[in-house]
Amino acid sequence: MAETTLPPAYIIRRAPLEREIFDLVTLGYDERLLRRKRLVTVNDETFLVDLAETVSLNDGDAFELNDGRLVQVVAAVELLMELRGDLARLAWHIGNRHAPCQIEPDRLVIHRDRVLRLMLEGLGAQVLDIDAPFRPDGGAYGHGRTLGHTHEHGVSSHGAHDHAHAPLAGPLHGEPELGRDHGHDHGQHDLPGHDPPHRHDHDF
Repeated sequence: MAETTLPPAYIIRRAPLEREIFDLVTLGYDERLLRRKRLVTVNDETFLVDLAETVSLNDGDAFELNDGRLVQVVAAVELLMELRGDLARLAWHIGNRHAPCQIEPDRLVIHRDRVLRLMLEGLGAQVLDIDAPFRPDGGAYGHGRTLGHTHEHGVSSHGAHDHAHAPLAGPLHGEPELGRDHGHDHGQHDLPGHDPPHRHDHDF
């Protein structure tokens, strides 16, 4: 590994911080899930993060260097979509697809995704492309993650993969069952006259 200019960080300090900040490091949402990685601060200093386990970091948290100095995490600007409309209905469908979502009183914010955009516009959402820091809500216990996946296979970090959605819990108050035909096994259905189990493969 390349040489670093700062001591390593083995500890995370959660916001709000009670000590002075030494430096800042800008990280996107995906980059804020890490265990061991070499990072570069805004002042071009380098340090190694070496944590005991994988941790999800929030904007405002900090790495504590081995000499006690703090490097604070700043959420990077990302390609996002702002959603307005029936937020409860939209949030239900977003959650059903395990997509990280930033929830605010008058809007929802999610990563830019062509397939999700089409689905949400079909549900009546007003969709606006924005560039902004992404600060989605965590899990039920504070610092969790919604581990979704992108539908934009050309830029997906997963590479070629076969992903099958789990059966949906069912539409909300008579909602149409959108997206049910995306990469699922028909082997789940034992219906008379149905073809043998098969999988729809994506073309990459």
